[in-house]
Amino acid sequence: MQKNIEPILEKIYKKYNKREFIHPDPLEFLFSYKNVRDREIVALVASSLAYGRVTQILKSVSSVLKTLTPSPYQFLIKTSFQSLSNTFKGFRHRFADGHQLSSLLFGAKKTITEYGSLNRCFTHTLAPDDSTIINALTFFFFVFNSSRSKPGHLVALPQKKSACKRMNLFLRWMVRRDAVDPGGWEHVPPSKLIIPLDTHMYRIGLLLGFTNRKQMDMRTALEITSGFQKIIPKDPVKYDFALTRFGIRYDLNFDDIHHYFNS
Repeated sequence: MQKNIEPILEKIYKKYNKREFIHPDPLEFLFSYKNVRDREIVALVASSLAYGRVTQILKSVSSVLKTLTPSPYQFLIKTSFQSLSNTFKGFRHRFADGHQLSSLLFGAKKTITEYGSLNRCFTHTLAPDDSTIINALTFFFFVFNSSRSKPGHLVALPQKKSACKRMNLFLRWMVRRDAVDPGGWEHVPPSKLIIPLDTHMYRIGLLLGFTNRKQMDMRTALEITSGFQKIIPKDPVKYDFALTRFGIRYDLNFDDIHHYFNS
């Protein structure tokens, strides 16, 4: 890793951490919902389905939100698991079927009913001395899987070595607040967040020397997060959005990022 890497990261952040670079990121769906109780549900749906081809991700998320709009919160509070199952019976997004999606949404309803919001549930076991959000994420998983409905892979468990990329993406969106991350959640310090580890961030982690592991698991995610924490301890996932534009957007090739770090 270069010794003076922070100015380079800041340069990339200032250039690409803008709304104009969000599309085709499913994050774009969150900006249509000003109420946090709606936004956290939208973020859960959009992040949970954020795998596979980006065009299919946007199509799948859009189809779900058309049913939940105008207020996902009001929709879930008033609906039953059977109604959800009937509504999304024919849904399919790669490995996810209508039952898993209905289970995810019913899990959200059950959690909101019991704790008041997804935010309050997540912070229920988040302790001040926790270095990361792993304990809270684990509690969140078991709350969602404590009823007859099971969302399956849509809500990952850290202890199974999953990098929990989609849940960490969800948390970045809801906890951080800047030009692209809308935020809205309270009492979750950005310093405890973990990098949402996808293939783009993994390659960047290798490039910066933050990891040399071959597995894209939670340990690797924590190593890359640790690398960023040494640069910006209070906000280690700050650069995630800007850096992953290289590879996600059609007009930015991953090779372009070498220009910044090798010049």
